[in-house]
Amino acid sequence: MTWSIADVPDLSGRTALVTGASGGIGRETARVLAAYGAHVVLACRSAERGRAVAEWAGGSTEVLELDLASLDSVRRAAARVRDRHRRLDLLVNNAGVMFPSYRRTADGFEAHFGVNHLGHFALTGLLLDLMTGVPGSRVVTVGSLAHRAGFGRLDADRARSGAGRRSVTAYGRSKLANLLFARELRRRLTVAGAATLSLAAHPGLSPTALWHGDPPALLRPVVAAGMRWLAQPPEAAALPSLRAATDPRVPDGCLGPAQRFGCRGAPVPARSSRAARDTEVQARLWELSEELTGVRYAFASAPAPGEPAVGVCPVTGARG
Repeated sequence: MTWSIADVPDLSGRTALVTGASGGIGRETARVLAAYGAHVVLACRSAERGRAVAEWAGGSTEVLELDLASLDSVRRAAARVRDRHRRLDLLVNNAGVMFPSYRRTADGFEAHFGVNHLGHFALTGLLLDLMTGVPGSRVVTVGSLAHRAGFGRLDADRARSGAGRRSVTAYGRSKLANLLFARELRRRLTVAGAATLSLAAHPGLSPTALWHGDPPALLRPVVAAGMRWLAQPPEAAALPSLRAATDPRVPDGCLGPAQRFGCRGAPVPARSSRAARDTEVQARLWELSEELTGVRYAFASAPAPGEPAVGVCPVTGARG
């Protein structure tokens, strides 16, 4: 059976946070979640653009200023969410950069790895205790077909490298890290008996602002041809993320488009590279990410039936 927007269930009473909600796939994901009744936190680098999306999307929304290139900004944003909300049902780690104008983040990390992976790793860890006791809660991490280009070891030296701003390989490594993170988070949540699922999705190919960076000259004609023959609009490219976030019978793993080499079509279970399924690499990346961000996860188990959820601070481990 083909999954579509019509299959999104009623989301009334649920709270969702979508990063990169000011444009492209994130904006469309946020719009649909709000249209089906969720209160949506639009996490955007530009608050002004976020407010414009809130007005356009309608429904119940709020704007959260978040710059994933700064761990200070991630911590401030997480603190604001915790001040405003007692629980979080959906976290869609959607934002990303590709061939950005800057080489390093504010914390000195290679731009792709710092924004696409480390920023989301930190944000998730700082918010996870709002989710682990919530039935049906989900973390959806948005990857890419480009994860197959993510060659090279994921280590501290490469994470801090100034090279890679225009590197397909550096972008691919960051998207490989997204899939490794989603799988390792799923494993750890399962071991903890938490109520939260961790899933991955990729949008295929879509002509969003992500492509407005500065790609290598040799790549530009390939991108132009791909956009003509393989791409799908953002409203279709958002379907894998939306299914991962809302389908009560969602399959495990990663979702992506069904047709044209995974570039477009209805969301179905998607294959990932052997590297993305390497459990040892998943564990090593987790340890590296905790070291680089200073965010260490502590997992709260799901409460027994009839018992209230008890939060565990992912930084201090304090319960309350």
